[in-house]
Amino acid sequence: MGKKMYVGGLSWNTTEEILRNEFSKFGEVSEVAVIKDRDTGRSRGFGFVTMIDEAATKSAMAALNGKELDGRTIKVNEAQDKGPRTSGGGGGGRDRW
Repeated sequence: MGKKMYVGGLSWNTTEEILRNEFSKFGEVSEVAVIKDRDTGRSRGFGFVTMIDEAATKSAMAALNGKELDGRTIKVNEAQDKGPRTSGGGGGGRDRW
């Protein structure tokens, strides 16, 4: 099974369809996601692409990392697992003295 790749440095105009077309030159793409700001709906400048075949994944990473796409130089590497979320901070609802 292929691996998920992180794709950074995307233009705000880059769509999931554009990413799929670019990566499918190297093999079958199973999933594409351009991450968007939840308030504005605009791209946050990065996304993820998963390919079916691991050899195709490696070929795509080697060929596309540092390549220009939609006027921007993109960064492509293996996506890192995001560790478990921990609750952080937050006030206790109590006034300080």
